[in-house]
Amino acid sequence: MFKSIIILLCVLVSTNMYSQETNYKQVDQFAKEIEKTIIDLRRSFHQNPELSNREFKTAENIADIMLKMGFKVDTGIAKTGVVAVLDTGRPGPTVGLRADIDGLPVTERTPVPFASTVTSEFLGEKVGVMHACGHDTHIAMLIGAAHVLNKMKNQLTGKVVFVFQPAEEGAPPGEEGGAELMVKEGLIDTYGIDVMFGQHISSGLDVGKIRYRVGGIMAAVNRMVIKVKGKQTHGSRPWSGVDPITTSAQIIMGLQTIISRQTELTKEAAVISIGKIKGGLRSNIIPEEVEMIGTIRTLDKGMQKDIHEKIRRTVINIAESAGAVAEVTIEKGYPITYNNPELTRSMIGSLYNAIGEENVMITAASTGAEDFSFFAQEVPGMFYFVGGKPLDVSEFDAAPHHTPDFFIDESGLIVGVKGFAALTLDYMKKHSK
Repeated sequence: MFKSIIILLCVLVSTNMYSQETNYKQVDQFAKEIEKTIIDLRRSFHQNPELSNREFKTAENIADIMLKMGFKVDTGIAKTGVVAVLDTGRPGPTVGLRADIDGLPVTERTPVPFASTVTSEFLGEKVGVMHACGHDTHIAMLIGAAHVLNKMKNQLTGKVVFVFQPAEEGAPPGEEGGAELMVKEGLIDTYGIDVMFGQHISSGLDVGKIRYRVGGIMAAVNRMVIKVKGKQTHGSRPWSGVDPITTSAQIIMGLQTIISRQTELTKEAAVISIGKIKGGLRSNIIPEEVEMIGTIRTLDKGMQKDIHEKIRRTVINIAESAGAVAEVTIEKGYPITYNNPELTRSMIGSLYNAIGEENVMITAASTGAEDFSFFAQEVPGMFYFVGGKPLDVSEFDAAPHHTPDFFIDESGLIVGVKGFAALTLDYMKKHSK
């Protein structure tokens, strides 16, 4: 499948001429020309997902495609990342376009003929693997945009850097990965990137639409580990020990009051969630220790600092009131995905021109997180959502991301292709040297 798609891409690139003038009709024409190929490509990646930092075959196929299309290609970036460069040979800005490439430890349940049957090992367990967040569509849309921009190379100045990033879902324990590692390895400086654009498919947004936001569009996320240490005793005599399970239950409820009673939610949203509790072995033994793991999601740096301080105070004081001792560890995590206001306001017209102003809307901030945020800390960034929900499915019935039933209407892929192409063309036109 991949080989036949590569041949078709090469033929399509080599058989067209184009003018010097920016032309949205050409963007539309070239995007439609590649649409079926991009859908086929998406399905091939969907059938062959790989987990974070293990995207070996995915990276190999991406590199092969981009090389055959005539780009300079570097591999092994941040372990399994691929970077391809379109160099116009003319002075101008360097635009970075990013797609993430990793799958998730989710067993697919969708009825599509190209459903994944891949299995792998995750944290010592055998798991199904699925592109349950749409990263397969991101790969396909970026390759499609590369095709369009290559066809319109005479209208570009400077360089386009196509970043296929691994491990957006997080590197395995004990490993580095993702956008943070790409930045650490010097991606921005090495390729001289001036600006970064990113996009994410959304199973809850109508196909054909784009949603964006100036400022914080996705939350910072911090992993939290709480250890509550009590005194072990027989289940029939709780008074002779200190029960860390009951204390943990009180802590969980106390954490929720930080959001509901101590946080100015009219300013920005925030979430504290406990996702895992581990403690005890038998019904008649009150254990010595309980461990809780959760996440903290914030959209404002000041609120983030304040909530972290309140978490530590709440946990430690509730534990002390019960005679227990608690430790709180809050890990670094992903920063806020921040859309540079000046960049976003100046470029939103490109999306209007690409897919129609009526199809581009402002969105509320999402409490999900994205490691595109690391790129946007280094250079001005703009990140937005591309609709993938079938029009005959309600927003409430659409399967969420990271679930076995996650589904995308592939007719939305062309929107992402045109969005990336239009943003690049217009940014270079505005900032050519």
